Amino acid sequence: MPFPAPSHDAPTPMTPRHARGSAASLPTPDQVAASPLRRYREIIDDWDAFATALCRPLAPVVWANPTRITVADLRELLAEEGIAAQTIPWLPGALQLPIETRAGQHWWYCAGLAHAQEEVSQLPAHLLDLVPGQRVLDLCAAPGGKTAQIALGLDNRGTLIANDIASARIKALQGNLDRLGILNCSTTCSDGANWPTAGGQFDRILVDAPCSSEGTLRRTPSLVERLDPGSQTRLPPRQRALLRKAVQRLKPGGRLVYSTCTFAPEENECTVADILAEYPEQLRLVPIAVPGLVGSPGLTHWDGRDLPTELAGCLRIWPHHNDSGGFFIAVLDKDGAAQAEPDPTTATLDPSDGADWLPDLADHYGLPTDWFKHLRAHRQSRRGLHLMAADHCPPAVPRAEGSGLFFQRTNVRPPKPTTSAALLFGPAATRFSLALTQEQRDRYLRREQFEPTVQQAAANPPGQVVVSYRGQVLGVAVLHRSGILESLFPSRWSGCTGGI
Repeated sequence: MPFPAPSHDAPTPMTPRHARGSAASLPTPDQVAASPLRRYREIIDDWDAFATALCRPLAPVVWANPTRITVADLRELLAEEGIAAQTIPWLPGALQLPIETRAGQHWWYCAGLAHAQEEVSQLPAHLLDLVPGQRVLDLCAAPGGKTAQIALGLDNRGTLIANDIASARIKALQGNLDRLGILNCSTTCSDGANWPTAGGQFDRILVDAPCSSEGTLRRTPSLVERLDPGSQTRLPPRQRALLRKAVQRLKPGGRLVYSTCTFAPEENECTVADILAEYPEQLRLVPIAVPGLVGSPGLTHWDGRDLPTELAGCLRIWPHHNDSGGFFIAVLDKDGAAQAEPDPTTATLDPSDGADWLPDLADHYGLPTDWFKHLRAHRQSRRGLHLMAADHCPPAVPRAEGSGLFFQRTNVRPPKPTTSAALLFGPAATRFSLALTQEQRDRYLRREQFEPTVQQAAANPPGQVVVSYRGQVLGVAVLHRSGILESLFPSRWSGCTGGI
């Protein structure tokens, strides 16, 4: 698909969210009132405002990757691209975009400067109270937005385990982590409800549980026709099993965040109440307050059932209060006097010939001699080397699907750094670096071959080069002796090549 450049001639100012987007596929208030959502009339403070909010499209939100750009610089870059972004007072580091913006189809997204994630979905990672040095488990991690937030909250070092039950979802998750340059994460493919004891305990655990997803209706309007009242009976046993396992894997004094994107009390307060009843001496519910966010307390009564009064400290987010999606969050701290377990066994990694390859790569691109000092390379497959934080400790059990990011292909001649590697080390390169024009940028992202300018060709001998646009690295290309520049931009990132 074509990758036309965004227009710089007529930047479109931000208008109210309800003024943008097509209403053709959105539900009407009458459809909302006739749907299973009507069961919440008695717990919603303003039903009409709630129903109306669900019938408006939801503006996309991105957060700035702090390892590559500040949110202020990202906002300025977007403005120059004709995208009027707005800050979100209660969510530092995030920007709200105009509704028609397709973030994943812009060059700055391909370059890992930002990640698209609904604003309320960003809260759980913030509420984990992360500190570098903690051992963290994301029990239901795919598609990886919260995982990346956690990794960066740990300063991209130490040990984060991202688990999901589906291998296909793990692959998608890894793609996001690679694009964003995450080095302190191992992925595991396991049933979170049966995550093995041998995997050890954690300082922090996130359980972003599978749920009936009612709160995502503004993002997926067709959901209104597929809402299943039976979900509130079918899903809670699974959610309790995940939450129970998280409590068991949490270190004494540790913190657990449980979240869903549904309104259903059976999946939210009732599930948390059941777990509190199972561990009455171990868990304390922490009241949640997010300055600037309009939130509602958790329910203490539902469908004839009286729930513990402390559940009022949970956070409910209704779409009409902040013009957002719907969400639920509970924060649980574990008693420091609870039973602690020995540290888990760490997986044995194959360092192979990483010590030989990395100096050659550093020399080729003119990297500082100590660029790799806080990192280590290991071989996970015959294809090449992975790179991860030096203090990252993958678990022996369950076996990691991957640790760190795929960094260099060594099964080809000459060996080639991956795109994720180039995004990582490219800003430090002092040799074999080529700055592209806007037209060249788009051709590069389309994986086309083209001739560089005379000045560009004269500045680099034939061979591999790191390519950039406006000072931001895009990936790797090969400058052939024929004078042709060949893009090595990965086809699997093709979502970045279809858009506006």
